[in-house]
Amino acid sequence: MTTTSLDRALWGAVVDDAPVAVATGGGLVAIAGAAGTAWILDTAEGTPVGTVTLPGGLLALEFSPDGAHLALAGPAGYGLWRRSDGRFLGSETGSWSAAVRWASPDRVAVATGRRVHVLDPDGVRQWGTDLAPSTVTDLAWLRDGRRLVSSAYGGVRCHERHSAQPVAEYKYVGSHLAIALNPNGRWICTGNQDASIHIWRTRDGDELTMHGYPDKIARLAFDGTGRWLASDGAPDITVWDFSGKGPAGTKPRSLRAHETVTALAWRPGGGAILASAGAEQKVALWRADGGRAGALLRPVHERELPEPVTALAWAEPDVLVVADYEGRVEAWPMPDDLGR
Repeated sequence: MTTTSLDRALWGAVVDDAPVAVATGGGLVAIAGAAGTAWILDTAEGTPVGTVTLPGGLLALEFSPDGAHLALAGPAGYGLWRRSDGRFLGSETGSWSAAVRWASPDRVAVATGRRVHVLDPDGVRQWGTDLAPSTVTDLAWLRDGRRLVSSAYGGVRCHERHSAQPVAEYKYVGSHLAIALNPNGRWICTGNQDASIHIWRTRDGDELTMHGYPDKIARLAFDGTGRWLASDGAPDITVWDFSGKGPAGTKPRSLRAHETVTALAWRPGGGAILASAGAEQKVALWRADGGRAGALLRPVHERELPEPVTALAWAEPDVLVVADYEGRVEAWPMPDDLGR
């Protein structure tokens, strides 16, 4: 199904909580409610598939690459849901768990307090890290899942499989809120509480810091090509170009539509198409590679909603799923003029 605007939804649903995150995978959509319930829907029609509840609340969730399992994390622990039979394995560790990342269908990393546990799909612990300097805030995988990267106060730590001690550390004094790695592993970037983006080049540890944002950087993401890095931290979204020798000495493109950014998601498959949402009840679609460095860009499409959108995710290259503060969830088809 195609359309030339964002005005027609493929389907709509309502969940009984304020969504904090949306995950997609294997033909399913999961909407995380703040109180701890995740609603799982069929991507094609929005029909209910099931629910799962993590006691203590939810902060993050992610499907395994094959869509067979869903990992969940929250203020009181983490859990795993299995698609085939709806089985749920929960772990109330009493430790803040804000990030889950799958390396492959059979391995998922879960941040829990100052450690990271790596589990199989049955929740069995395969290995884990030693204590980080503070609570682990985000996770990522390098080298096709052979190296785990985690952020905490003071920088980033890298672990090879089954190595509790870090094999590499990239230090920067401050609280790191988000990690973004480009696909080839050349760059490690963190969004920080001190309103900066810090960048390391992995082959030699060369560093660069982008200062001057009016607010903390809590959302940071590379597109699928690894060329474009989008971040919040201001009413304008910034998009940095990492082609060639990287962004040193360059200016970002600025995308202006929101008062406060609440969600960012790159369209899969390349094309530098970015979806964003803001507290002023607006969703926008961008050609984020438009213009030159330093350019101020406007949305290709935008739509006002009754309530602020709190989370969004691409279900596939042609379908964007959005969830608003009141629990309304819609799947929107890709506008024709953004291209395939």
